[in-house]
Amino acid sequence: MNKRLKLKPFVLPSIYLVLVVSLVATVFLTTKKQAPVEEEDITYVSESIVEEEVPVINTEVKMIYPYTDTNVKVGKYFYDYQAEEAKQEQSIIYHENTYMQNSGVDFVLDNPFDVVAVLDGTVISVKNDELLGNIVEIQHENDFISVYQSMSEVSVKKDDVVTQGQIIGKTGENKLDANLKNHLHFELFHKGQVVNPENYFEKTLQEQE
Repeated sequence: MNKRLKLKPFVLPSIYLVLVVSLVATVFLTTKKQAPVEEEDITYVSESIVEEEVPVINTEVKMIYPYTDTNVKVGKYFYDYQAEEAKQEQSIIYHENTYMQNSGVDFVLDNPFDVVAVLDGTVISVKNDELLGNIVEIQHENDFISVYQSMSEVSVKKDDVVTQGQIIGKTGENKLDANLKNHLHFELFHKGQVVNPENYFEKTLQEQE
């Protein structure tokens, strides 16, 4: 009897401890199940965080000549005040008893040849002039505008986006410089000022600044 009475104090607390632990675990698991994560608190990213993509200009691109036929020659040069007298004489336009300084370069060949865009750009004007023939103007990066005159055919229209080397038409004749016969009159503007195209051909955009 005495031995049994001595064991009871130790056995009963152990049973209580097991019951308490079981109860706490049950309450914890029940509470956890009753607290689901609300989907409203989760933010999903479905769009790019970049608001606007800015195209990178390849400054290594070189301005090409407005033609691809290797037989094309220069018929008249851009009038340069600092050029030699002989070259200046080849830069004068004579029309209806009037001498004018050439504001571009005239490329000649006996037969019509393809005219190509000197750089990527957007066509800002296509028109026909009684004196100058068909004219195409293209806006380029870095404030350049190229102008193509004396064209017999035009294969682009205003607002067209063109790539460098793309054919935009064919050469023809005009009344201003009729003695050149079939030719392309090419002009180049940089920041609103007419410039000598020969100083820009085959140079990169960095070199053209």
